Amino acid sequence: MRILARGAAALLPTLLLAAPAFAQEEATVNAGDTAWMLTSTALVLMMTIPGLALFYAGMVRKKNVLATMMQSFFLAALCSVVWMVAGYSLAFGEGGAYVGDLSKLFLSGIAENWDKPFTLGSGDGAVAFTIPETVFVMFQMTFAIITPALATGAVADRMKFSALALFTVLWSLLIYSPVAHWVWHPNGWIFALGALDFAGGTVVHINAGVAGLVAALVIGKRTGLGTENMSPFNLGLAVIGAALLWVGWFGFNAGSAGAAGGRAGMAMLVTQVAGAAGVLAWVAAEWVTKGKPSVLGAISGAVAGLVAITPAAGFVLPVPALIIGLVAGLAGFWGATALKHWCGYDDSLDAFGVHGICGIVGALLVGVFAYGPLSATPADAAGISGSFAQFLTQLYATVATFIFTAVGSWILLKVVDLTVGLRVTEEEEREGLDVSLHGERLG
Repeated sequence: MRILARGAAALLPTLLLAAPAFAQEEATVNAGDTAWMLTSTALVLMMTIPGLALFYAGMVRKKNVLATMMQSFFLAALCSVVWMVAGYSLAFGEGGAYVGDLSKLFLSGIAENWDKPFTLGSGDGAVAFTIPETVFVMFQMTFAIITPALATGAVADRMKFSALALFTVLWSLLIYSPVAHWVWHPNGWIFALGALDFAGGTVVHINAGVAGLVAALVIGKRTGLGTENMSPFNLGLAVIGAALLWVGWFGFNAGSAGAAGGRAGMAMLVTQVAGAAGVLAWVAAEWVTKGKPSVLGAISGAVAGLVAITPAAGFVLPVPALIIGLVAGLAGFWGATALKHWCGYDDSLDAFGVHGICGIVGALLVGVFAYGPLSATPADAAGISGSFAQFLTQLYATVATFIFTAVGSWILLKVVDLTVGLRVTEEEEREGLDVSLHGERLG
């Protein structure tokens, strides 16, 4: 039977060419859309390596610079393999409302359709793409890479490397992939609910921020916090990293349109506006409260604005984007200063203060400012517009994600602590993770 099947498959193109009157035109990938998505994929990967690696490394002490860069670099490799083996299947396999199935383990089925456009889901709710699934897999892989890498900022200077690796594997499969399925697969319950998350406000930023916060609470504060100098080693590195993040964010947001078109153009425009507004708001708040605008504040404000516009980028117009960026800059400043001080937790590099809080800001405000025509589909020409009902939908999805990630991350952290242990010893922490974990020095 296999021989007959192969023979029929080999003969089919000849039969189709011989009878053009009876053959239907086969769907083909769109070269322009594919080129844009390939470019976007490279931009998003650049956000982690070297963007986030430099951004975080510039804000820690000299003795932890290499270890901090290693976290982003190593997770880029680890999460790529985890995504290829099972993460993609759990996130974008058919499955049900809560998680994908195992039909795409090891990217099963990709080889047969490598040069054809693909459809996500089935039935009336299916989403058709004009790019091959290989490009979609790779684009989504870069999101799966940067999300746990963002969370590492909350526990900088004190987490064991073995613990980070084990936690990341478990978290990627049991937390990240299910949430991505909820939000972005047509079968997902949040997708069906009608909650909007264009490029990852919920899936990436709230997810990473909450995981980071829980990890910081479970692991505890850095040794010497409040009594020793914790000043950044090299803010120049952090500025370079932030600049790479900003540029890469165009792939993150505009790439999430899935095609090179009007929505991608609008997403790119509002991303720039919101990022710029975030800088101005954070700097203004810092100038008023502390008397001087800082470089660290400016780059933090940029990230705050970019985070907040992420869930809204494909759904809002420029003026609402300006408002979202301004609100995010102020909210991020509050989260990274007052909130952290009041609550007493040690979110080392403000993973929750910026990504968690500003992700929540963006997820909620898209419910207020969504512009119907941008979210319209052929089946629903009116689209989804901002309303109190949509705001409540966004709130519901945000709270559900927050609780699931918080509880799930806490359980996984406890499991890791019982197996390999979470934290380095006090002696290792004082010596610095570069030497104690990797046997190397910056110079």
